[in-house]
Amino acid sequence: MFAALLGGFLCLAPAPALAIAASGLPDTPPQERILDTADVLSRAAIGELGKTLESFSADRVDAHLITVNRLDYGLSLTQLGTQVLQRWAETGANSLQLLFLIDSQTNSAAVVASPNLNDQLDPSLLRSTARTTMAQPIREGGRYRQGSLDAMNRLLTVLDGGDDPGEPATAEVVTQPTNIPTKEETASSNAFTWVVVLLVVGTLVPMLTWWVFSR
Repeated sequence: MFAALLGGFLCLAPAPALAIAASGLPDTPPQERILDTADVLSRAAIGELGKTLESFSADRVDAHLITVNRLDYGLSLTQLGTQVLQRWAETGANSLQLLFLIDSQTNSAAVVASPNLNDQLDPSLLRSTARTTMAQPIREGGRYRQGSLDAMNRLLTVLDGGDDPGEPATAEVVTQPTNIPTKEETASSNAFTWVVVLLVVGTLVPMLTWWVFSR
């Protein structure tokens, strides 16, 4: 009976996530714009992001979003994107490919583009978009939809001839006032107390001595 229960538990237990490599992704650009292998996006988010990715078609750019939850050993997210684009290029796919990638295990992001897009989307712009515009909302509460949407809109603005909106502002941490004394203030207060005590003792002891012996 115990063996039967154990077997049932093992059947219900989720299988460990398999490591993702380029070979585990489609050989050609898929029809669907989003490959959410990490299962971090809601159905509504997939619909919204899919429409935004379709907007790149106006600039003849084929854009996709891929999420993973475990990368193959030694493989970075950028390397994964580059390898995927190389495989797609070998099949004669559109030479203007753009990939947005998310690693849910490390809450990191990457944006990779075909070499033919370098003139329109500078590599430094792609790095900045991934590390700040896309990754910052992801790190701050796992906002995968918001980070992806902000990154896509930033690059769409540049492709449409507009000025780069730039990196998102970083919230400044303001220290609130407190009544709790600091270590330095406490040490200073203790030193002052000892000075007062010594002055009082130094004054009273001679007076008491004189009073005792003068009787």
